[in-house]
Amino acid sequence: MSVILIVYDSNSNHTRSMAQRVARGVESVAQCEARVRSVAQAGSTSADRAPPVPNSGAPFAELQDLEECDGLILGTPTHFGNMTASLKLFLDSTTSIWMQGKLIGKPAAVFTSTGSMHGGQESTLLSMMLPLLHHGMLITGLPYNLPELSSTTTGGTPYGASHVAGADGERALDDTEALLCTALGERVARIAHTLATAS
Repeated sequence: MSVILIVYDSNSNHTRSMAQRVARGVESVAQCEARVRSVAQAGSTSADRAPPVPNSGAPFAELQDLEECDGLILGTPTHFGNMTASLKLFLDSTTSIWMQGKLIGKPAAVFTSTGSMHGGQESTLLSMMLPLLHHGMLITGLPYNLPELSSTTTGGTPYGASHVAGADGERALDDTEALLCTALGERVARIAHTLATAS
C-alpha cells in the first residue's frame, strides 16, 4: 500500500472537510491509503486548549507519519495570506526528517480555505510549497484538463484546491470545490503509487 499523509490545521472545520474530500480522492486509487492527521494549536492563548491527544477529529501528526508516507498533502486556513502558525510550527519541527532526506522525491500538494475570494488563497498555497521544496519533494497542483478549474466562480486554483468560506465563515464546500479536493488527492496518490512501484 502507498500511504498518502494529509496534514491539516482547521479553525472552522472547513479545511477539515477539505481534508476528508482529499482523503476520498486518495482512497479512490487502488492500493493507496489516506492517513489524515491534524496539528496541535500554537500560541499561548490556544495552547491550553490543545490536549496531548485531540478530543475529536484526526490525531496530531508526528514525525514518524512523515517517515512512513509515500506522499504528503498539507492544508490550512489562510491567515494574512499565509499558512497558520500551527502548521508552520509543525513544519519547523521537521529538521531531523530534512537532514535525513526522508521526503526527497515524494509527491506533495497543498490546499486552503479563505474568508474571501481574494483573501490570499494563492499566496497561502505558494507559502506552503516552500518548505516542501526544501525537503526535496515533487510539487503537484491541479491541471487545466479539469474543466472545473476554468469554470469555478469560488475556490480552485492550479496551485492546489481552495475554498471560499465567506465573510461569516459559514459557507460550506460547493460541488466544484469538493470535486477539486478529491481530484487533488487522487492525483497525488496516482503519482506516489507510480513512483513507489517503479523503484
